Amino acid sequence: MSTLRYRLTCLLALLLLTSPAQAQWHRLPFQTMGTEAYVELWAEDDAKGQALLHGVQAEFERINQLMSPYISSSELSLLNREAAARPVTISSELYQLLQQAEQLAILSEGAFDISFASVGFSYDYRQQLRPSITELTEQRPLINYRHIQLLADNQVKFARPGVKIDLGGIAKGYAVEQAIGLLASAGIKHALITAGGDTRLLGDKRGRPWLVAIKHPRKTHDIVAQLPLTDSAISTSGDYERFFIEDGVRYHHILDPKSGQSPSGLMSVTVLGPDSTRADAMSTTLFVLGLQRGMVFIEQQSDFEAIFISSEHQLYFSSGLAQ
Repeated sequence: MSTLRYRLTCLLALLLLTSPAQAQWHRLPFQTMGTEAYVELWAEDDAKGQALLHGVQAEFERINQLMSPYISSSELSLLNREAAARPVTISSELYQLLQQAEQLAILSEGAFDISFASVGFSYDYRQQLRPSITELTEQRPLINYRHIQLLADNQVKFARPGVKIDLGGIAKGYAVEQAIGLLASAGIKHALITAGGDTRLLGDKRGRPWLVAIKHPRKTHDIVAQLPLTDSAISTSGDYERFFIEDGVRYHHILDPKSGQSPSGLMSVTVLGPDSTRADAMSTTLFVLGLQRGMVFIEQQSDFEAIFISSEHQLYFSSGLAQ
């Protein structure tokens, strides 16, 4: 080998060793909180990237163990079992999320209400079961966020027996936001985390915006829009996630707190904003409010925008997106 060729070979080897050859996208799909989740991040170091992927998965599971109504040892299950009989002390983390839920309940005049579970647990979408008229009449008065009393020292008391809560309209968004915070604290600049209908973007996709699709509410593999976004949260609530149809009526998992039944004016609502926790709760709120009241509500919320898809398949945009 000639001297020049030898030097070029050595230089190439040195460049390969010293350049960020391990810098790459790291991806992990996983199941959590009753849905499919996915994380994608750019890391300069392979070991760090892999560790952070599993750190995100572990954070979701930690929150699931804390807030799932289906895990008997969770703090939320403890509240549902005992808070009607006595004040229950919970973690400051769960207490603060209950405070956020209360604030949105007040702001939306009860359209967002985590006590919907007082009726919601009587629905079984897999078995296509719903409460009878008698059960609905008995349980509907239990839906009232004012029944959830947030006391001092992280204590919670339910004002009436039979009150139940479910954080399905806010917990996944909270988990997504917490997981993105974990990545940001570790120095990650470019990442995407999604769980169910909740997505959070950290930075851009290395010089390009992330393209986030809004799925068609009735066609599984079709999309109705694709949004170029950076550093944003996006949440979609729809009537197609958990549902059954009986006598031509679609019964789905989003319940109107006033009726204890599924609203029917919209097929989906997508909310964009800076925070996944808030976006998650707000998409549920707007779905319950319906198109006209929901549009008035979102126009009053700074930093948030929305896309409504009506039951007639029409798209409606809040003013910031319509421009």
